Amino acid sequence: MQPWLTELQHLLAHGDAVVLVTVARVEGSTPREAGAKMIVTRESARYTIGGGHLEWRAIEIAREVLRDGMRVPHLRRLERLSLGPSLGQCCGGAVVLAFERLDVRDLDWVAALAKRMHARTATQRSVSFGPAHEPVRLADADAGAQAPECLLWDGAGFDEANALLTETIVSREFPVVLFGAGHVGAALARVLATLPCLVRWVDERDAQFPPPFVTEGLSNVTIDANDAPDEAIDEAAPGTAFVVMTHNHARDLVLAERILRRDDFVFFGMIGSRTKRRQFEHRLAAHGIDPARIARMVCPIGIEGIVDKTPEVIALSAAAQLLQAVESARAAPTAVPDSSFSMLQPLTDHDTDTR
Repeated sequence: MQPWLTELQHLLAHGDAVVLVTVARVEGSTPREAGAKMIVTRESARYTIGGGHLEWRAIEIAREVLRDGMRVPHLRRLERLSLGPSLGQCCGGAVVLAFERLDVRDLDWVAALAKRMHARTATQRSVSFGPAHEPVRLADADAGAQAPECLLWDGAGFDEANALLTETIVSREFPVVLFGAGHVGAALARVLATLPCLVRWVDERDAQFPPPFVTEGLSNVTIDANDAPDEAIDEAAPGTAFVVMTHNHARDLVLAERILRRDDFVFFGMIGSRTKRRQFEHRLAAHGIDPARIARMVCPIGIEGIVDKTPEVIALSAAAQLLQAVESARAAPTAVPDSSFSMLQPLTDHDTDTR
């Protein structure tokens, strides 16, 4: 689910009027991409379109739209802002921002879009900025659409009267299966809770998981206390990222073999030392796993150059490496998995007593 969409649905359901700000077009160097969004209410601004003077000016315009929209239902406005000359930002480019005043009357399409995102259905949202104030339209995106896209059609030049904003909105959450609820596993779960992913957090030890009042804020994390944790591997979708951080080396080996036999994962990282990796390489090869697949196992986990072994630092390093793998896969979705991750091993072993 898009976080801004969840927030928008909540605000409208409670009767609040808001302005949805969208970066409709970018020209040159800009702090955020087309499609980035911010929600502005009378009291606050949530999410970001880039910060700085650009965002300050956007909030100011949004509050004008919020006020003027009390007399004009579904008020919409486009504004082109040059970052260098008018706002003093060093990016030097320009953005066209789209402002849409929304209230409870817009809840139907917002709820429909939220339902489509929950079902992971790529959707095209169309918004007219002409004088007729046509309703927002939702439709299926083009077949095969996997990446978000935002286009502003405004005829010859910047013509708000004929402008049409069309954006493809896709679910960008990637699946993660995290094994291990020890210190590092818990730290990584907290980091992943802030990222656009859906996490299945697995451990055989139910008592090892944090209490409910701690995990309430981990809205994208599902806890799975399972005596057969390897079931989570079989049930995972293609393109899942697997992270193994259990307390049991024998269990780690079983999980590693099962993951590597799939070979359709986007990332497989495991906590441990270089010695552990060498031992696992020999044992996995003896079990018939192709060396090219074994090379895709990232162990020790974490990006190069970070030597601190505290759980929180390991978790951040592992999350960064996982994001690198996801971004790489999205940039080349048809690429055949190779052993490129074997060259990204960190220089520092991770002690097993931190798990």
